Amino acid sequence: MIRFDSIKAGTVTEIKTGVKTTLDEKYGDLFPSDKNVKVVIKPNMNANMNALTGNTTDLRLVAAVLEYLKDNDYTDITVAEGTNSGYYRNKIDVISRLRFDQLAKHYGAVVKDLNQSEKFPITFEDGVTASVAKDVIDSDFLINMPKLKTHFEIGMSVCLKNLMGTLVGQENKKKTHLKLAANILNINKVVKPDIHIVDGVIAMEGLGPTRGTPLKTGRVFIGDSPYLIDLMMARFAGFDEAEFRTLLEAKRQGLVTEDMTAFADAYNFDEKFHFAPPVAGPLATFIHSPKRQKYFLAVRNTAFFNMVCNTKLIGALLYATGLRQDVFIDEEMRLDKLSVDLKKCETCERKPCIEYCPTGVKLPEGLNENDKNCIDCLYCYCVCPYDAVEFHGVRGFLDEQLRQYDDVVKRIV
Repeated sequence: MIRFDSIKAGTVTEIKTGVKTTLDEKYGDLFPSDKNVKVVIKPNMNANMNALTGNTTDLRLVAAVLEYLKDNDYTDITVAEGTNSGYYRNKIDVISRLRFDQLAKHYGAVVKDLNQSEKFPITFEDGVTASVAKDVIDSDFLINMPKLKTHFEIGMSVCLKNLMGTLVGQENKKKTHLKLAANILNINKVVKPDIHIVDGVIAMEGLGPTRGTPLKTGRVFIGDSPYLIDLMMARFAGFDEAEFRTLLEAKRQGLVTEDMTAFADAYNFDEKFHFAPPVAGPLATFIHSPKRQKYFLAVRNTAFFNMVCNTKLIGALLYATGLRQDVFIDEEMRLDKLSVDLKKCETCERKPCIEYCPTGVKLPEGLNENDKNCIDCLYCYCVCPYDAVEFHGVRGFLDEQLRQYDDVVKRIV
């Protein structure tokens, strides 16, 4: 039986209602009857820029799943991610910066950095051995929650690509790039989520997975096959399937079945998009070609090159040339408090702060009342069109997100 659902959801109420109703009515049979099983949720925490930029999984969507699990009496819930190599190498705690730790705590769940997990060996192409997190292998019910976005190396990043975050540490993530598309599929042949819930609420087009442009589609997608969902996402995004390398490899290996293709051919989305493709600069395109990347990696993975790349000067040069997508900011954010100028709120009819709060803070006035539901995710601060929400403290790494995305976020929300 083929399962796939598209949910129109832009506000927190629409997300939570749509996800819970769909899970109850169409996917309830997938969930274990034993309420004491180990449930692991694997979002996308690609960078320390929040979901409003198109970078990472929306806290509102994860909150919807956590609420569904708690409402159904599941007791052992872990939110787990192995953040990408650069942040791991620079000892930056992305889980904390994105406030996934506070979200999990709010719902009585725990977080796990899969880069610190016990290793479980799997086989990559050409007999290379890599390691995924044993925490994921040992889970009884695994929920994959990727972000819908373009990716300059493989075309698109959805269900299949998101499982790269189950690899333990930088040394294993680097091995994937020896034959990227095939090795992503090798991960998926061992790590098999029970259900996939895709965050397309604010997706990313263009030069993803980090430097692209946020695009509000207002959609959440649910299914149980990563191959079908990735195919459906290419159709939804109007993306050239010939440029979607993991999907092409899955087709070559017969993992995308005729039934899946027939389902996709017959399916009518209520709205389709045309995501801008991930066009990298000439140097990045040349180096990251599948034909040449292994030679670049042979140099890139040496201790000397790693040391050089960690300097601020070379890091800035790599970013400027497009060889690096991220800006690694050491300075942490210090948030003393948020407050709100209610006079500025009087002219705001829609109150987007309410629509974007994942935990039900009484907004906007709750910011002046120290509402205990606040997890300091700053979604309200980022979406406020009148700058009524006031930040008290030191913004630290957040300044880079605001520099790149503040204008576009306020425009699209």
